[in-house]
Amino acid sequence: MALQPSDARSKGGDTEKITINLGPVDLGQIDLLVEEGFYSNRTDLIRTAIRNQLAVHASVVKETATRRSLVLGLQYFSRQDLEAVRAANERLKIQVLGLASIAADVSPELALATIESILIRGALHASPAVKAALADRIR
Repeated sequence: MALQPSDARSKGGDTEKITINLGPVDLGQIDLLVEEGFYSNRTDLIRTAIRNQLAVHASVVKETATRRSLVLGLQYFSRQDLEAVRAANERLKIQVLGLASIAADVSPELALATIESILIRGALHASPAVKAALADRIR
């Protein structure tokens, strides 16, 4: 059963929070660039720096994702998708570089019956009950 990925960046407002530690000199330099108008805030500079580094390494990311058979972007699983997988007597090995999202109306039982494993490099959005049921299958 082939489910189609979509571009995670098209989701605009969907973001995950991360925390970083910076030394006072780096932080001061960031604040100076913000004050001078190069960036609107600290987050803007950090996002820009990360995107620049990802662009530098884009070919490595793409090659590795292909070699590991990772879906790049967003992969969404609706209750209907998983019911079709169950009806076909199949099980999914989900491998995503980006965001894997399991619909809120998917029961833990349906998830357990249809999802063999989940490898996420990014984020997994699912109900707490589904995440708990699949905990031993998530890497």
